[in-house]
Amino acid sequence: MNLGKLVRSACAALAMLGGIATAHADEPVERGGNGSYHRAVCARAIAKAEARCFAHVRTDAAGNELKGKPDAAAPNVAPSGFGANDLRSAYNVTSTGTSSTIIAIVDAYGYPNAEADLAKYRTQMGLPACTAANGCFIKKDQRGGTAYPRYNSGWAQEQALDLDMASAMCPGCKIMLVQADSATYANLAAAVNTAGNLGAIVISNSYGGGESGSTGYNAAYTKPGVAITASTGDSGFGASFPATSPGVIAVGGTHLVRTTGGRGWAETAWSSGGSGCSTTYGKPGYQNDPSCTKRMEADIAAVGDPATGVAVYGPSGRGSQSAWLVFGGTSVSAPLIGGIYGSLGIGAADGASKIWATGNSGGLGLNDVTAGSNGTCPVSYYCNARVGYDGPTGWGTPWGPTVF
Repeated sequence: MNLGKLVRSACAALAMLGGIATAHADEPVERGGNGSYHRAVCARAIAKAEARCFAHVRTDAAGNELKGKPDAAAPNVAPSGFGANDLRSAYNVTSTGTSSTIIAIVDAYGYPNAEADLAKYRTQMGLPACTAANGCFIKKDQRGGTAYPRYNSGWAQEQALDLDMASAMCPGCKIMLVQADSATYANLAAAVNTAGNLGAIVISNSYGGGESGSTGYNAAYTKPGVAITASTGDSGFGASFPATSPGVIAVGGTHLVRTTGGRGWAETAWSSGGSGCSTTYGKPGYQNDPSCTKRMEADIAAVGDPATGVAVYGPSGRGSQSAWLVFGGTSVSAPLIGGIYGSLGIGAADGASKIWATGNSGGLGLNDVTAGSNGTCPVSYYCNARVGYDGPTGWGTPWGPTVF
């Protein structure tokens, strides 16, 4: 087991013993692919029935965030990491969505600079303005009001990432940021319900925790006609809630690179992306993998490896100063997939069942990811990518609108 896995295991043990909730993540630097480094922005040690965000920021070996310096004379170009045009190309997304569609981003804690930072990203990427003044950007607390919670730097970085990914995939959609008072399952579920009540047809959730204590909040993650995406995690094999909720679209992570010929891109499973067989939630009727008798995650995947991360404009370090940074984690893939739903103007009345039906029929509209692993597991496909369905990448990554 490598050092990163040992650290994750130790933190998981702390969480099982009750854990602690911290305002900032003092997480160790992890060695990634291509000689890269990254660290989690939210603390891994959490309490029962509490979640943490899954965003990872690229750093140097000492843990200093890697910052980009965009060329103001070159709009539509990512300062560092994949930009909006790259991501739309990688997944063959051509639709841009309309203002009749609301994508909700649900996260914990406050982020006062959300609108201003989003404007910086959208301007650099050549996307239309999305402001409160023009009705595109909406921010609410978990009750639907404006009593926003206190600032938390790690969760603020998560929010910046989520807003930018939804914008990249659906530049024409309205974007609603709903901030839970804290990262408890109770508060996050309340925020999800608020998002649904306020008309969102897509709700993205880039966080998770243990299944223990989750059942009382599971109902919030099933909403007919709403596509609810949830990140599968960043600790390799092991079930994570709400990704194991039968009503969500569980989104895994990949390592994404450019290639010559064919699609122009290639993917393998991200070595730390989450997957798992639930111990709590029954197997949905749409799933037919052979070995997991309960809910299996993931359903689908998209880029998540920080080594092949995405450009984001948001808070830097513990302060409120903003900068161009590179992020990874399944915190990238969940809002990205949610943004594609939004770009098509559809919620998912059948949720993940459409993805499974498409995969079972031969994968039309999916890029099958057949290589890579996220650890060790009792059944090979739980943690190893293969032809057809596997835990780390589900049925694959999207190629155009068919799978949705």
